[in-house]
Amino acid sequence: MTNWEMLAVFMAGISAGTINTIVGSGTLITFPVLLATGLPPVTATVSNALGLIPGSISGAIGYRAELTGQHRRVLRLSAAALIGGLTGATLLLLLPSTAFETVVPVLVTLALVLVILQPRLTRAVQARRARKGTTTGPQGGPLLFTGLLFASVYGGYFTAAQGIIYLSLMGMLLDDSLQRLNAVKNILAAVVNSVAALYFLFVAHFDWTAVLLIAVGSAIGGQLGARVGRRLPPVALRTLIVVVGLIAIVQLLLRQYG
Repeated sequence: MTNWEMLAVFMAGISAGTINTIVGSGTLITFPVLLATGLPPVTATVSNALGLIPGSISGAIGYRAELTGQHRRVLRLSAAALIGGLTGATLLLLLPSTAFETVVPVLVTLALVLVILQPRLTRAVQARRARKGTTTGPQGGPLLFTGLLFASVYGGYFTAAQGIIYLSLMGMLLDDSLQRLNAVKNILAAVVNSVAALYFLFVAHFDWTAVLLIAVGSAIGGQLGARVGRRLPPVALRTLIVVVGLIAIVQLLLRQYG
């Protein structure tokens, strides 16, 4: 890489770490930059996954206050993230690079619809439970576990907009604040990135320069994202999720059909 390319990758890492902690979709920043430096798509994906681990951990640490009382939930859902992330990483090396391109914009669009409608849907679900005298489980039950498992398969494969899918699923199936769910999202993203990266270390090619630049940048961005994200009111956070998600959809469609 030239010095300018290294600077671009580093800045992309900071941006990705910041946006991943607040919402997700940071890969849509780093991945095109890595491709622009001349890295092949799979090498860029693997290098990106390795580099974003410190950012995920940094963001999770920044949200540690919101994780209070969620340890059992995090452990249960992290199991789904671990299994799904490893499966997705394996598929990345077995399937053609275009395998998920058609379905990804559909998944992100559905996730955005759920995020937008979540307050209304949550009230409807709570009213129905009140009529039946039932309550939601603190871990979300088998439906949430299964949904996060499949979302983590996608996350281990590509990761773009993974956080938005996580938030939409948890928002629908867990009775908790968006900020606390965002804290769990950061933990799940860290698990997926870590297990996929560890797998890649032994079986895939990566670029150490890109990995180190993104790692340092994303770690800085994780702290920045936590400081900003924790101060956002629910409406502002939900709006930001939708805006970032729409940008992600446009970029994914341009990559596919442009």
